[in-house]
Amino acid sequence: EHPRPPPGDFMRVALGISYSGARYSGFQRQSDAPSVQEELEKVLSRIADEKIEIACAGRTDAGVSAFGQVIHFDASKKRKETAWTMGVNVFLPPDISVDWCRFVPDDFHARFSALSRTYRYVILNRPLRSALFPEGITHFHFRLDEHLMEEGGQYLLGENDFTSFRSSECQSRTPWRRVDRLTVRRTGDFVVVEIKANAFLHHMVRNIVGSLFLVGMGRKKPEWMRELLLSKDRTLAGMNAPPNGLFLAGVEYPERFGLPGVGDGPLFFPFAALQNVPHDHSGINAVQQHIGAFLIQLRLGQ
Repeated sequence: EHPRPPPGDFMRVALGISYSGARYSGFQRQSDAPSVQEELEKVLSRIADEKIEIACAGRTDAGVSAFGQVIHFDASKKRKETAWTMGVNVFLPPDISVDWCRFVPDDFHARFSALSRTYRYVILNRPLRSALFPEGITHFHFRLDEHLMEEGGQYLLGENDFTSFRSSECQSRTPWRRVDRLTVRRTGDFVVVEIKANAFLHHMVRNIVGSLFLVGMGRKKPEWMRELLLSKDRTLAGMNAPPNGLFLAGVEYPERFGLPGVGDGPLFFPFAALQNVPHDHSGINAVQQHIGAFLIQLRLGQ
């Protein structure tokens, strides 16, 4: 969590990062699978001419993407901003990019200095799938009522115990989180769920979206979301929604750090196969199996 500064004088650097999570096992470095952190540290170490370890604002899961991730690291050798942006982008794979660079004081931490995070879940809501978005968004062929979904989402606002929307693998010491905003908007065939909170539990956004699917289909009333929240029982909630379609959209920090604000970001990205980038099709198949199981459960009314 805390990259150790090199001995002597050093600079602390914050970077804004975008990536498609389609071919990665998540952000966090792993010994036996590709990760976004591994790719970033490899290139940053090359530019810095020393070993670089990074910390991030949010450790996204396998298949989850970002256009608002923030990382920081310490480097003993001075480099210009262009070295950490244009220079790094030259060596990164096409599905990861640096969007901005800021030099920050040594009390800045990408995770612990954050005031809030915003996640966005993008759904292609029409009967037929699209060949243009096989990995980057979730296709949901049942018609969704975005107004009912947003109404249900308002019962989650405020500081609450989110045990009902927490993964059994979550390692957080407390299930309490503060949700500041939850909106559901439709743009043509796309339904976009956006949630802003001080922090998130493991799978919290995907579990909320999976439950909102049932509300949007009319199988559950909006008030059911309040009942779920109060029950503190994960088994009563909807299924964990697929990871593709989920984006870390932005991270908010105190103004004194001078970091770029949280932008609107695009509604979706065409994450179709990138040329010259080898894809791990086993990972894609795993995501497809997850979606298939999700839809089967919906058909069975579970």
